Amino acid sequence: MKKFALIGAAGYIAPRHMCAIKNTHNMLVSAYDINDSVGIIDSLFPKSEFFTEFERFQEHVFRLNRNPETALDYVSICSPNYLHHAHIAAALRMGCDVICEKPLVPTSEILNELSKVEQETSKRVFNILQLRHHPAILSLKDKVDKKSTEKKYEIELTYITSRGKWYMESWKGDPRKSFGVATNIGVHFYDMLHFIFCRLERNVVHFSDECKAAGYLEYENAKVRWFLSIDADDLPASVNGKSLTYRSIIVNGEKIEFSEGFADLHITSYQEILSGRGYGIEDARNCVETVEFIRSSKVTPPSNCEGHPMLAGLLR
Repeated sequence: MKKFALIGAAGYIAPRHMCAIKNTHNMLVSAYDINDSVGIIDSLFPKSEFFTEFERFQEHVFRLNRNPETALDYVSICSPNYLHHAHIAAALRMGCDVICEKPLVPTSEILNELSKVEQETSKRVFNILQLRHHPAILSLKDKVDKKSTEKKYEIELTYITSRGKWYMESWKGDPRKSFGVATNIGVHFYDMLHFIFCRLERNVVHFSDECKAAGYLEYENAKVRWFLSIDADDLPASVNGKSLTYRSIIVNGEKIEFSEGFADLHITSYQEILSGRGYGIEDARNCVETVEFIRSSKVTPPSNCEGHPMLAGLLR
């Protein structure tokens, strides 16, 4: 049984990490968040310590780590995106391996810095790249790996996850903290595309605002038109009123169904990490570099057939 601490216990994604710790038969020893709405802990780890001040949490971990019998093995990080770097570095220096939500960090420069901290502490950072474990994605990757033609796949990726007015009032609506919609809701899709279609060769941004983004990515084995949105008005009529989320990947005109199967992906991610098969800093580098480029790119109108179909209504 491994001993865990968790940073960001009041966040949206924290319960998935707690459930993953529980379902892999491990123990949450301590948790931290500046907010105290963490009642979920009672149903999973009622004996866990909880702190609302990072200094007290850190000192508690240092005390635990003096004794091999109480020392922590992992710190899971579910804090806001802009705090990941600081929390990862702190956890490594506490003597723990780290499991961090996406996006790992915003830039390749910070990835390099974390690599140095890994070397200094002899501890590891693992990123939750859950789509690499989705059965439909693995099936598509297997198909691509076995392809016999050099012609690139034609891909249309659409992800709409509706968010209410609270989103813009939270840290997620602040691009200094979330790094924008393409990074916050899209980074794991860019990782998935790299995972399946290999090296990224071209990256063009066609549209970007606080609620949605669109562009074109060309990989070694695919041409991808992508659209991401948190605006409920973008939901297609087929799901409007039935679901707040729409995920679609169309490959050479054929839709790949992957709307389901997300519930257990964090558990699978933890199982792989604990078995020594987790995804680390270098595995996350491509998607970090992809969103870093998207954030800094000038918006360019689509040319030829590179624009996503949903762009038509935005560019009138």
